[in-house]
Formats: sequence, C-alpha cells, structure tokens
Amino acid sequence: MAGPVCTIGYEGATPDALIATLRAAQVETLVDVRALANSRRPGFAKGALSAALEGAGIGYLHLRALGTPAEGRAAVRAGRPAVMRRIFAAHMAGAEPQAALANLADLARRQRVCLLCLEADPAQCHRTLVAEAVGLPVRHLHPAELSRA
Repeated sequence: MAGPVCTIGYEGATPDALIATLRAAQVETLVDVRALANSRRPGFAKGALSAALEGAGIGYLHLRALGTPAEGRAAVRAGRPAVMRRIFAAHMAGAEPQAALANLADLARRQRVCLLCLEADPAQCHRTLVAEAVGLPVRHLHPAELSRA
C-alpha cells in the first residue's frame, strides 16, 4: 500500500510504544536511517529492534547510506541544524546515498514505510529531508500519540 512516507523518532519512547504506533499507522517496514544503528537505549540497537519488529509482523531495513555523517550529527548536538542540513545535502549527492534513496522510493511506492531516527522533533532530524526526497506525502508519527488518545 503506497501512501505517505511516515517518520518516527524514538527519543523518549519505549520499544513497545514505538511498535504500537507503527501498527496503528499500518506500517509494513521500518526503515532505519541512522548511520550507526546502535543505541544506548535498551531495545533500539539494530539486533534488538529488528527482532522486536519481526515479532510484531513489521519488516526492518537498515539503509546506512541515508544516515547523517559524523559532522552532521555533531552539528545537531551543537544546536546547529542548518549546518547539519548543508552537510547532509552534500552527503546525499553521493552515489551510495542516491542508490539507497532510489531503493527507498521504490519500496515506499509498494508498501507503507516509516523512517526511524533518534530525534523526537522531525524538524530537527535528517529523516524529514530523506522522507521529502522520496516524493510522496510525509506523515510524522510520535510514539506518545497513543498515550494522549
């Protein structure tokens, strides 16, 4: 089912809340767009996350080439999102990121996907730039939505 490209950040969320939000949005595949799919937060490292998603009937795909380079991550931590956007734009011009983006766009036209990164605020995260580059409508999900419903 093609539709909007969803995005979600796991900052402040639990794995269970993340999965419940993905299920509610009918996400078929979670696409991890972190350059490094590691996390100090339990349940969000690549192995644990992919296993939990598999158990929930949701696919997992790590597209490392769509992650922010180290300099971009440092810029975000320093509170300089505009610098991160410039660094990320230059990174995305490369052959490997362009191939990964084409793969993502093809997948997003066949099924409901959601892009994952850490940052809770999609306006401060590169996943929004990736989602917009796909060329489909974008919908930002928030794991806390369910507790507010």
